Amino acid sequence: MLRRLLALLLTLLLLACGGARLQPLPAGASILAFGDSLTYGTGASAEEAYPARLSALIGHPVINAGIPGETSAQGRARLQAVLDEVKPQLVLLCLGGNDFLQRQPAGETTANLAAMLELLAQRRIQVMLIGVPRPGLGLDTDPLYAALAKQYQVPLNDTSLEDILSQRELKSDTVHPNAAGYQQLALELAEQLRETGAIR
Repeated sequence: MLRRLLALLLTLLLLACGGARLQPLPAGASILAFGDSLTYGTGASAEEAYPARLSALIGHPVINAGIPGETSAQGRARLQAVLDEVKPQLVLLCLGGNDFLQRQPAGETTANLAAMLELLAQRRIQVMLIGVPRPGLGLDTDPLYAALAKQYQVPLNDTSLEDILSQRELKSDTVHPNAAGYQQLALELAEQLRETGAIR
């Protein structure tokens, strides 16, 4: 609870200091949740995955484009086709966990995520980056996410998964939330979307 409060205070401070903001989404605007098993909802049912829960909270369609096991390189390869199909006005980008599990070089993960952020910028599609903890003795979100968010001036959520996966009652296994964990993620993303101006 203290960590969540501190994270909220930090977010508010960043916003007060001119942190990355989002343009308000028009009614009915589609949001694309793009990622791996954390987006797909492994550990819960499809209705309990965070995109479905988030859609119910904010009243916008949130398309679940999560593929279990996907690396950042694979996500980079398929992003353009998914954007062509869905035509979203906001993308929630959450990739990198499988890179960490496979011990891929951080530079490659960074380059792949940067290429996706470049593509979204070129298409003028808004994006929120979701940081993923690197497995280890502690669950710390890899700093590459903060560096990319700063470079591309996009909002970053780098505390939610770290917090959820540190609580046994919110996870289905060592790397995936359970239904309650995905609900918590959806609640925190909805709050951040309000804070950054995307929704009311």
